[in-house]
Amino acid sequence: MIMNPKILLSCFLLFAVPLSAREKSDVLVMRNGDRLTCEIKSLDSGTLSIGLDYAVGTVSINWGKVDHIESKQLFLVKTQNGLVYSGRLSTPAHPGARPTKIEVLEDSTRKVELDKTQVIHVEETDLSFWRRLNGQIGLSGIYNKGNETAQYNLNADAAYHRERWSASVSYSSSFSSSTGSSPVTRNETQLNAQRLLRWNNWYNAGLADFLQSSQQGIQLQSTFGGGIGRYFKNTHNTSISVYGGAASQTIAYQQHVLATTNQQVTSALIVGEMKFFRFDKTNLNLTALVLPALSEPGRVHTNLQAVYYIKFWKDFSWNFSFYGNWDNHPPPGFSSSDYGTSNGISYTFGNH
Repeated sequence: MIMNPKILLSCFLLFAVPLSAREKSDVLVMRNGDRLTCEIKSLDSGTLSIGLDYAVGTVSINWGKVDHIESKQLFLVKTQNGLVYSGRLSTPAHPGARPTKIEVLEDSTRKVELDKTQVIHVEETDLSFWRRLNGQIGLSGIYNKGNETAQYNLNADAAYHRERWSASVSYSSSFSSSTGSSPVTRNETQLNAQRLLRWNNWYNAGLADFLQSSQQGIQLQSTFGGGIGRYFKNTHNTSISVYGGAASQTIAYQQHVLATTNQQVTSALIVGEMKFFRFDKTNLNLTALVLPALSEPGRVHTNLQAVYYIKFWKDFSWNFSFYGNWDNHPPPGFSSSDYGTSNGISYTFGNH
């Protein structure tokens, strides 16, 4: 289940190839009176991304300074209470006051009117699978001839969004070697799916995680789980959510480290996600996965990932990341932890 980094990188680069541009016929009016004919691409983290005929790539606009929008394109629109709509956008006229509503035309007869301040995510979409994909690719490397040290880190993710559900896949890989020591490798692939429930900000979710770690002597650790969660905060600047449920783990250890049998562990599942944004500048993502074992009371597996992005040019960012994996009761002779840091360049693709 651990994919070859070269194959995975090729797949993500294929996804990142720009598709043919749509006609730029959307209208955007700013609070200072500026009027732009553009292509509205997305709204995320308080940043409205648009395309202009006379600009390369996307242009970032502060959502709080937008006065009026009109578009005939199809969008997914998400609000702070977790509701999701699909349709065309317009801003209804409000004589004597600035527009405070966004209209979503879901079909020829049904309009939904939303408070502008409640809209936290807008994503250009259509029926094409490829137009709904968003993601990023990050890569870093080090080589030192003096002691023959080599190191690389690769991380990539892609997400697919629909009206009431979403799915994502992420991959991270690290390799380090130096003269006189054995190479250290770590590879992890994670698949996630989420579906909104009828109650505001509630959802059910599932995950599958596949981990290989030479530091811990893990040949393959497979985790499958799911549960019910809730968004506790969901704004332009912050997203905090937690879900809990149950999970099953199968752990195969490397026999050349120490002979041991494969382990089957049934666990409770607790997953917490936090995201913090600053307009078109920085982005901090934290994900913690805790698995208290039910079949082995007292044993706890923990997985933590944190990435801090600093945007420096168009769709390119500098990222600082931390990863960690802990098992407080590993088999005798095996390491209880594996963690590290990296930094490098990331490229974001999709409707951003």
